[in-house]
Amino acid sequence: MSQDCNHDCSSCGASCSERTEEQVNVKEKPHEMSNIKKVIGVVSGKGGVGKSLVTSILAVQMQRQGFKSAILDADVTGPSIPKVFGLHDKAQGSALGIAPSMTKTGIGVMSVNLLLENETDPVVWRGPMIAGVVKQFWTDVVWGDVDYMFVDMPPGTGDVPLTVFQSLPLDGIIVVASPQELVGLIVEKAVVMANLMDVPVLGLVENMSYFKCPDCGKEHHIFGESHIDEIAKKYGIETVSKLPMIPALAAAVDAETFETFELEDALDEVVEMLIGKMEETEN
Repeated sequence: MSQDCNHDCSSCGASCSERTEEQVNVKEKPHEMSNIKKVIGVVSGKGGVGKSLVTSILAVQMQRQGFKSAILDADVTGPSIPKVFGLHDKAQGSALGIAPSMTKTGIGVMSVNLLLENETDPVVWRGPMIAGVVKQFWTDVVWGDVDYMFVDMPPGTGDVPLTVFQSLPLDGIIVVASPQELVGLIVEKAVVMANLMDVPVLGLVENMSYFKCPDCGKEHHIFGESHIDEIAKKYGIETVSKLPMIPALAAAVDAETFETFELEDALDEVVEMLIGKMEETEN
């Protein structure tokens, strides 16, 4: 046992003689009025690769396919999901619990930014408190009936990702990366962490993979050649999506029209895979 041990195995990634399987895999139960069928984590090894954008696209695309989507924003110190969907009203609570904010098309969202007095207020909290808030977003929010809950995790492999892996019943994760070789190395860390936690990696998404010229149609690899297929092959990951740079999409986020933006076939490989997983469950 480490001399700094606080006897809370749910917040620790280390192994020791007093650590048991029951302590490691304590899954929290959702609110009694929540019925959540699939929980998908969206992770990245580092920040700035578009993880929250990918989370939002997946939620919108699944909602358009007829499934009920929701987003749990676990990136407590860097929440951006409310901005993507143009959500500014505060989340409301009652004796039953906290109600998620609803987007224009009915996607439930819970984020710390929906609880702060001012959207620009920083969250200056230590790890255990942040992890506790993420758990509360799962246990105290009345999500209702949800087919797909997407959990937008903070980058890296620290307290909050560990809490989500150990406390939420994840059906799998989607790993987001960008084409740079250094980022590829960091992506492998996220994949290895998922393997250590026995959570399947459902797919890899390479964001900003290329820019397609609107005039000639040629693809330009602004951030270098892709390495995502090599990583997928190395770890036996079958589903890979390459998302191009779409300036109009960024403009839609700024204009708060993202939810109605024509996404065309964005992340279609991942969406098809998720639909297949749902069909497997129903059969």
